[in-house]
Amino acid sequence: MMPSPRADRQAPKTERSRHRGHASIAQPSPATRRRPRFTLGLGLVSVLLLAALPATAADPASLLRERLTDATVTGNPRIADALHTFYRLRDYAPAWTTPSRRTALRRALTEVTADGLDPDDYLSPPLRTAWAGNPSGFDPDTELLASRAALTALSHLLNGKVDPRALNPDWNFHARQIDTEAELRGLSEAIEQGRLIELFAQAHPPHPLYDQLKAGLRRLRAIQRNGGWPAIAPGETLKPGMTGPRVEQLRQRLLAGDYAMAHSDEPATFDPALEQAVKQFQREYRLTADGAVGKATLAELNAPIEWRIDQMRVNLERARWLLHERSREFLLVDIAGFEATYFKDGAPVWHTRVQVGQPFRKTPEYRSQITHLDFNPTWTVPPTIFRKDIVPKVRRDIGYLAANRLRVLDATTGLEISPAQVDWSAPKGILIRQDAGPRSALGRVVIRFANPYAVYLHDTPHSAIFDHDERAVSSGCIRVEHPLELTERLLDDPIDWSREKIEAAIATGRTQRVHLPRAVTVLLAYWSVDVHPDGRVSFRRDIYGRDAAVMAELERH
Repeated sequence: MMPSPRADRQAPKTERSRHRGHASIAQPSPATRRRPRFTLGLGLVSVLLLAALPATAADPASLLRERLTDATVTGNPRIADALHTFYRLRDYAPAWTTPSRRTALRRALTEVTADGLDPDDYLSPPLRTAWAGNPSGFDPDTELLASRAALTALSHLLNGKVDPRALNPDWNFHARQIDTEAELRGLSEAIEQGRLIELFAQAHPPHPLYDQLKAGLRRLRAIQRNGGWPAIAPGETLKPGMTGPRVEQLRQRLLAGDYAMAHSDEPATFDPALEQAVKQFQREYRLTADGAVGKATLAELNAPIEWRIDQMRVNLERARWLLHERSREFLLVDIAGFEATYFKDGAPVWHTRVQVGQPFRKTPEYRSQITHLDFNPTWTVPPTIFRKDIVPKVRRDIGYLAANRLRVLDATTGLEISPAQVDWSAPKGILIRQDAGPRSALGRVVIRFANPYAVYLHDTPHSAIFDHDERAVSSGCIRVEHPLELTERLLDDPIDWSREKIEAAIATGRTQRVHLPRAVTVLLAYWSVDVHPDGRVSFRRDIYGRDAAVMAELERH
């Protein structure tokens, strides 16, 4: 599915670094109660007091209605609106008047830790204090604090705590579509029927991957409670056949990470079973699977358990953003995993390796529709590549253009001009274009979808890079290892666009645009965790440093 930071990345804040308080749970000041004015006769005053006192003390609905119209009910506007709707649907009857309901809410809010969320975001100190001092009585301000906590936590489980648009203004993935009134009725019914904990447990995305991520987080926390996994002392590269305490540490570390090995009577010996476990670890962490534990492999093995727990929490948050895709058919490009997978009816049907943007020319996270493709595409050099890559090379050697079949065109007329006519110290009014061909930058086919970044999927002559462990090498576009297989799936026409006819169209050398019979959704997403069929998790390097930003927002109260 999805990444692992190297040891040289800065460790994100761990679960132990917490702040108290919560920005989205309002703490309204106690409202003053109206007192009858003593300006009437004593008999009439007595009658009025007898009528007024029960209304103040025994009419919670009136008090709640009053508080909900009070300007002190503030915080997240969406939660504030939901709070009003929730109580309107209940005819303003309080929800948390019995110890059993309060216990259920405390438990439900505590158990969000299994989703990588922090219970202290919801069980605020004022709420804890109020319930401790008044375990069964009614207070309107405490009632609203409890409901706000419940609504905020459910909102975070449904669509995530962090707003991804705060991190990426161009974020355009679909959020989970929610019928607010239906959800609030469901919450009210769950409270009345004693099913609150069940409701919370089902609020997260209904996707198998989410459950697998939660299970992975549970495993990591169990390892942490048992003291974490063993560290391997620094030293020379560990290789098969070696012996010593570092080999035994390696064996213990892999066993702690659920890498299966046959029992060994000589645990300090680097035997074939340990070698196979090392190779499995290396494959899963996108490392060269040579069975030797050098610097890169050692760094991944020794990454602190707290880092990995935070990484799981970050990817659970991403799952709450992303696992609501409604398209029957879509292509998922996993940027940090350097892979692409084609899905139909929720199941993966095709998979390949990809190359993505370098850290200083990142492939964006984006959702779009593939609408057409070009066979034998020409390549007009984008402005950034022209300015930063091509011009410096031409200044050093003007022959670079001819050697790479790059032609200089007048930007206004489109006519070719001689490179000698251009002032390469400050080139203006020109375009650089590469003609089609198997060795062109875009190869034999380019697959296009609308986006503000001018990125696309395409073939590449740099096929040897697909065998590299790390493939963040492009200028932002996605290079596909088997582009003709993907083309055949997208066109989905075994008669007019069979594999043979696709290759025949390419063989003509003619640039040809072909529109898809139907648009296919493409998701450019960023995951830094893998979940394996046996439930184990492995991690990928956070190539763009995006995990830390998400973690910082998760930690914000």
